[in-house]
Formats: sequence, structure tokens, C-alpha cells
Amino acid sequence: MKLIFSPTRLAVLVLVSLIVFGSCKKETSKDTAQEEFASQASSEADAESDDIFNEVFDNVLGVNTDVGFGNTGVFGQMNPGATGGTARLTACPDVTVTHLSGTVDPFPLKIIMDFGTGCTGRDGRTRSGKIITLYTKRLFEFGAIATTEFDNFTIDSIKVQGRHVITNQGEAISTSPNICIRHRWKVEVRDGRLTKPNGNYVEWNSTKTITQVEGTCTPYIQLDDIYKIDGGGYGKVKRGDLLIAWNSEITDPLIKKFSCRWLVKGVIRVARLNLTTNSPWVATINYGNGDCDNKAMVTINGVPHIITLP
Repeated sequence: MKLIFSPTRLAVLVLVSLIVFGSCKKETSKDTAQEEFASQASSEADAESDDIFNEVFDNVLGVNTDVGFGNTGVFGQMNPGATGGTARLTACPDVTVTHLSGTVDPFPLKIIMDFGTGCTGRDGRTRSGKIITLYTKRLFEFGAIATTEFDNFTIDSIKVQGRHVITNQGEAISTSPNICIRHRWKVEVRDGRLTKPNGNYVEWNSTKTITQVEGTCTPYIQLDDIYKIDGGGYGKVKRGDLLIAWNSEITDPLIKKFSCRWLVKGVIRVARLNLTTNSPWVATINYGNGDCDNKAMVTINGVPHIITLP
């Protein structure tokens, strides 16, 4: 049979082809934009959760020398140029210490950090509400546990909820002629939730290990102590009408210094649920080369994005 293409039939075929091609291109573009948005939202949510709950760790450890280091987090950081070596970041919180044993034993004890209705520190962040921590022992003792919960606590209008648990897993090491302690803590965030005024929120669970790698047995606790962080987490982030679930894993240990409020090095891999390991939409968060700054690089589909940490 001989096929004959009339001008009318050819025009119809061309029109149909354009419609089909245009629809596919539009759909592909839409899907790509959604994939990129979802990957960026989940990686930013993971970084934000790490930042806020890392500060909780610093505050719980830094409230005073009876339970931890003292002078970390909002209670100040070691600063070689500051008089006496410390500089408190803020005049608040008010700190209340309650001994619960009813005996001469100082533990267990409860500490409430009360930021009142709002207090802006020298770091520029505004906090309100209470951080409530129960300590079983001083956090440098083997097996010590510090369990933290929150009472209407906010950081820069972000409401913080959940349970934060620190467990001492340190070990004694020999550095002739002394025996010193290498600090190591297991840190868990259980049912963590960060809620923003616009209704967006992050739900986050995390289990990580913070291990001292430098500064063991020196007297300059915050000045030269360096820690690596291993582990991972999972969560959900709500952005508008979208609810995005993800898992995260530290692939290159994060590096933490008490002389810097941000993580200074390391890589986290963030993958939304149901993505294959080689998917281009698996994101990485790179915290840099060791410098103290509030920048991190998120790479999605081979494209880097610089994000600013709070």
C-alpha cells in the first residue's frame, strides 16, 4: 500500500508531535525542579538540626565545672585575647541547680537554664524559654548520663522540642608518666522537632559519637581540644504542602572545636527515602577545611550551593 501524506495530515502530525514533545519537556523540567527542591530542603533541615542540637550539647556541658567543662556554649568560649580566658556570650540564662538525692551526694541533680521571655547574646541569637537537664554524674565520669528536655524553648523564633541524651563512653589512656581520659560521648536526639512561625517544621532523630582526637591530657581544655563526630540520623521536613523524609550519614567525620560554635570540617550524605545510592539527587553537606566560619557547601546533582548556618 502506498502511503500518501497530504498537507493537512502532515500538519496534524507535526502539531501532535509538538504537543507530546512539549509536554514531556515541561514534565521533565517540573520533576527536576521538584527533585532539586526536595534534596535541598532535606539537606538544609539536616544541617539546621545539627547546628541547633550541637549547641544544646555545648550548653549542657558548659553550664558549670560541677557537671562539665564550664564556659562552653552560651556560657562563653575560651578566647586567648579575653581577660581571664573566657567571655560569656550572654547575660542570661538564669541557672538553677537542684540536688535530688537528699543526702551529701551531689548527684543526681537537675539544672534549669532559664532564658526568660527573650535574651539576645553576643552571638546575635535570641533565645527564650527553658532548657532542663538531669545529670546522673559529672559528665567526665564513665557512665554519666545527662538527659535534656525543653520548656517552651526557642532559638531565633524556632521552637525546640524533643529529648537530648548524652552518655559518657570515655576511656583512660596512658601518656607516660600520666594516665589521662580521652573524652567520648554518645549523643542521641530522640523525637526532636524544630517548628518555625510559618508552620514549617523538622522532625529529627540522631545517634552520634563525639570522640576526642587532639588535646588529651593538656590543661587548655577548650583551646586545643578537637573532637570528631561519627554517626547519622533521619527525619522529615515540612515545607509548605510538601513533607519530605530523609536519612543522613556522616561519611567523613565531622570536626568540632569548642573554640568555634560551628562545625569546621567533615561531610554528611543526605538521601531522601527511596532514592538509589547513585541517584544524582543524593546530597552532600561539606563543612569546609577546618576554618571557623558559618558556611557549608551543599552539592546536589553535581551543583554546589553555599548555605549560611545560623
